[in-house]
Amino acid sequence: MRKPLRFGHEFGEHIPERLEDGVLYISIPYATAMHLCACGCGREVVTPLTPTDWEMIFDGETVSLSPSIGNWSFKCQSHYWIRRGRVRWGGRMSRQEIEQARARDRRRKERYAKLRDADTKVE
Repeated sequence: MRKPLRFGHEFGEHIPERLEDGVLYISIPYATAMHLCACGCGREVVTPLTPTDWEMIFDGETVSLSPSIGNWSFKCQSHYWIRRGRVRWGGRMSRQEIEQARARDRRRKERYAKLRDADTKVE
């Protein structure tokens, strides 16, 4: 079982070149958040803040990211949520479950792009 982990946060225009464990770096101008993987493997995790990727909530004290973070391409294959600055561990997922989640994400992005394109067309 992994121990509970807390994330502090830093807002800035740019993400620093060297990331520190336990810090979620957030760039509003670039609509991106980054952190080192919560499992401790040291890999950098990039979470784009877009309508079809991740949403960030800042409550004045802590930060949350939604949906969960699944590092399926990392050796650790960690899966977790960051809720109010705390890591909530998710369960392991099978290769089939990972592929189903990726397919769902692709479909959601395609639907969003079609809706956005339809909204921008001038009649």
